[in-house]
Amino acid sequence: MYAATSVWGWVLAIHILCAVIWVGGMFFAIVVLRPSIAALEPAQRIAMHNRVFRRFFLVVWHVMPIALISGFAMVMGGLASVPWNVHAMMALGLIMALVFAALVFGPYRRFRAAVSSARAGDAAEQIRRLIMLNLALGLVTVVLAAL
Repeated sequence: MYAATSVWGWVLAIHILCAVIWVGGMFFAIVVLRPSIAALEPAQRIAMHNRVFRRFFLVVWHVMPIALISGFAMVMGGLASVPWNVHAMMALGLIMALVFAALVFGPYRRFRAAVSSARAGDAAEQIRRLIMLNLALGLVTVVLAAL
C-alpha cells in the first residue's frame, strides 16, 4: 500500500507542477510581461512577443498533456467516486487544452507568418485574448482544486 501511495503522490506532484507552470506562465505573460514591453517600439514588441511565444508555447506543449494525463490517471478508479469539483477541473482542463490548440493553430500560426508585417499586431492581440480566457479558466480550476 505504501508504494502505491507514494506513486500517486508523485503523480499528483507532477500534475500540480504542470498546472503551476501553465497557469503561472499565463499570469506572468498578461500581468507582468505585456505591460512591461508596452514601452518598446512596435517592431521590438513584436520581436519580443515572437521569442516569448515560441518558448512559452513549447513549454505548454509539454506540460499540458502531462497535466491532462496525470489528472485522468488519478481518477482511473472511476469518475463516479470523485467529487463534483474534480469533474469540473477535468472539464476545464480539457477546455483549456482546446483553447490552447486553437491559439497555436490559429492566431499563433498567423502571427508567425506575419511577424515582419503590420498584421502581426492583430494576431498578437488575438493571442492575448485567448491567453486571457485560458488564464481565467486556469484560475477557476486552481480554486476548484483547493475546494
